[in-house]
Amino acid sequence: MRIIRYTQKNYASAIRKLDRRSAPPAGVEAIVKDIIDEVQKHGDKALIELSNRFDKAGFKTAKDLRVTEAELAAADDAVDASTKKAIAASRKNVIAFAKKSLRKDWSGKNAQGAEVGERYLPFERVGIYVPGGTAPLVSTSNMTVCLAAAAGCPEIVVMTPPGPGGEVNPALLYALKEAGATEIYKVGGAQGMAAMSLGTKTIKPVLKVYGPGNSFVVEAKRQLFGVVAVDLLPGPSEVVVLSDKTGKPEFIAADMLAQAEHGGDSIMGFVTDSEELLEAVQAEVKAQIKTLSRQAQLKKALKDGAWCILVENFDDGIDLVNAFAPEHLSLITSKEKTTLQKITTSGAIFIGNYSPVAVGDFLAGPSHELPTGGAGKSFPGLTVDMFQRRTSIVKLDRDSIRKSAPIVEEFAKVEGLDAHGRSATVRVK
Repeated sequence: MRIIRYTQKNYASAIRKLDRRSAPPAGVEAIVKDIIDEVQKHGDKALIELSNRFDKAGFKTAKDLRVTEAELAAADDAVDASTKKAIAASRKNVIAFAKKSLRKDWSGKNAQGAEVGERYLPFERVGIYVPGGTAPLVSTSNMTVCLAAAAGCPEIVVMTPPGPGGEVNPALLYALKEAGATEIYKVGGAQGMAAMSLGTKTIKPVLKVYGPGNSFVVEAKRQLFGVVAVDLLPGPSEVVVLSDKTGKPEFIAADMLAQAEHGGDSIMGFVTDSEELLEAVQAEVKAQIKTLSRQAQLKKALKDGAWCILVENFDDGIDLVNAFAPEHLSLITSKEKTTLQKITTSGAIFIGNYSPVAVGDFLAGPSHELPTGGAGKSFPGLTVDMFQRRTSIVKLDRDSIRKSAPIVEEFAKVEGLDAHGRSATVRVK
């Protein structure tokens, strides 16, 4: 892990590099553009070829792209009772949280007596990307599909990458079906995002896309924005721990290693004003990593994406966190309430020594689809109202148009739009 102390000569320049804005990694933009072009031009044929090239799926026809009822039934039989129980417990919390967050229709009257309000309807057809690969994210099924179901979306399309031979993890398939997915396709990467957005002969296009993914999936979302609506830009996962001397080093190290387990381009950060805690966390990481199974992913992530920073005072740590805008923030301090008010850009905040990020990943209730790469400065995490389409409502009667028309006419005069003004005054005269 990289160690940075405020006493170092290069401290200021090192800290400046952590003030991020979300941007695609070098080279990804062109690759994704080519993939999207292939799907747009060749449809199902491109999906078959790309799935076989990238995932060794072994697909032969377009029928191989979609998960069948037989595959779902087999998945149901293959998943043991304890896994089903855990999935159900998570789903219950996520749905309960989502229902409390649903936006509801309302109406009232403005100062001139016009009836105004808002109406919220679910999107008719949505597309959700659920990552697979070496760690099929069964939990993401609940954290995305359940929100769509809670919002009342009638058609919920899921894309998830297949493994070699076109297989999909049975627990993932079971969770997707139970969460409410109505169509599941074995297509991953940028091609999966393109298929949902543009449509093919086999796959009808959706109205909005959702879900986390790697750098290629996120870049596909960015390029397809406008063709479809997009929820946010959630890329490779990351955590930052901000702790004063009250932090427990074994807990902090465990959270960092849990993040490192994702491997790839994941990020683990630790910020503290305590030299003693900094040393203790480093020792715990070295001790705990020996007991874990995913050694290749852990070692690569710790080498490439882990850093620990000793700040001169805790307020400097707060500033650093807000500049970095982490996906997950573990906040451990004796001054929880005052510090929490100062944190502005984190996707999700886990407060205190006894709040592991993993509980948010799997169980707590809020969706674990969160902005990464600095996107938290502009985007919130996924919420159920993102599956609702908002429409405003306006209704005037004779009295309210009489009161409104002179004001409309004045705006029309200032802006040189006399037809606008007349469209109001004609209803009075």
